[in-house]
Amino acid sequence: MKNQPSTDARTPHLIELRLWRQFVAVAEELHFSRAAQRLNMTQPPLTQAIAQLEAALGLRLFDRTKRSVQLTAAGAALVPEARDLLARAAALPVFARASADGEAGRLRLAFVSTVGFDVLPRWVRAFREQHPKVQLELIEATGDVQLEALGRGEIDAGFILHSPGFSPPGLACQLIAREALVVALPGQSALAASDTLALKDLLEQPLVIFPRRILPSLYDAIFAMYHAAGHLPRVAQEAIQMQTIVNLVSAGIGVAWVPDSVRQFQRSGVVYREPRLANKGKGLAVPGCETSLVWAAGVASPALLRFMAFAPG
Repeated sequence: MKNQPSTDARTPHLIELRLWRQFVAVAEELHFSRAAQRLNMTQPPLTQAIAQLEAALGLRLFDRTKRSVQLTAAGAALVPEARDLLARAAALPVFARASADGEAGRLRLAFVSTVGFDVLPRWVRAFREQHPKVQLELIEATGDVQLEALGRGEIDAGFILHSPGFSPPGLACQLIAREALVVALPGQSALAASDTLALKDLLEQPLVIFPRRILPSLYDAIFAMYHAAGHLPRVAQEAIQMQTIVNLVSAGIGVAWVPDSVRQFQRSGVVYREPRLANKGKGLAVPGCETSLVWAAGVASPALLRFMAFAPG
């Protein structure tokens, strides 16, 4: 083949795998007759197939004489890519079956920061050990961002923090953990040094809290506690992340109500305490909180179902 194939041939959007399989056979045998035998076909159709591939690419892949067949530089460069393409194509049926069983594919999970202290690391570690072929994407996001992402189909599920019994509308929900709210106090405050900590004394302190939009049910439960005691919360500062809230407490800006798991975030200048309920029995109580895994109702993927089976007991 002395002349370069014409580059004005119309290149198809997709070149059939059959042509790549035939190309690899000729490239490995460097002999059309042996390659044809290997492919269980006759030589003339194989010669035509290689010419078709070269015309589609606008490239000469082989230098051919009556006595020899050699790869061109372009042909040699294509060989490993073509082998990889054929290997991946051969693996597709296995991958499809594994994905349908939840053994492969992608799982996109969003989480609030409090889950990252304990629950999530143990859960993810156990899941990855058993299902290494599932690509797990973890995205830290507040509850409001998660709900929007679920609505747009950008994540498969999310861990959200909420008040006890709250269930986001239109979502399936699996309760993961229940925990108490404790108060984070500036270490230099008189309250932190006191042997007893009455709830009424705490409610008079400036408050550091998250914005309502990110945890509306828990925000409302905390405010309801203040109102039940006849107090109007004095919000000194709002912050989105629990770590930031604790850092602001350490700066002496105010006190904060945080899930008990936040105690694991040890910050100098902060003391975590459980208040004494001097008004117990009069309708005043510190609310608890819950963490749930939520996803769009009726559309749990096989990988998500596999993941849920690893929920910590």
